[in-house]
Amino acid sequence: MARVFPIGPRRWLAATVGAILLPLLSGPSAADDIDAERGLSIARTWCSSCHLVEPAGAAVDAGPPFTEVANDPERTPDRLRAWLADPHPPMPDLNLSRDEIRAILAYLESLKDS
Repeated sequence: MARVFPIGPRRWLAATVGAILLPLLSGPSAADDIDAERGLSIARTWCSSCHLVEPAGAAVDAGPPFTEVANDPERTPDRLRAWLADPHPPMPDLNLSRDEIRAILAYLESLKDS
C-alpha cells in the first residue's frame, strides 16, 4: 500500500501550515508597495486639496492629515473602506473603484506611526 504522505503526515502538515502562514507573517510584499505608491498617487490627485497627504507636504486644513487618519484606532480599514465607497459631506463622492480604495488604504497603512 502506497503512503498518502510521502514525507510523513507531521512533516506534510508542518510544510502546509508554513506555506500558508509564512506569507501572512513575513510583512509587506512588493504588491503592497506598489499599491501604496498607487495610493499616494491617487491621494495626491484627489485628496490633497483638503488633506495633508504626505508627512512633509503642505495643504489646507479642511480635512485631517493622512498620518492622523492612519494612526487613529477608530478608523479601521473596514470603516475607511466603507467611508471611501460612500462618503458623506463635506467630503465629495469621488466614485473610487475598489482597487483605488485598496491602494489608498495601502498608502494609509504605510503611514502608520509616521
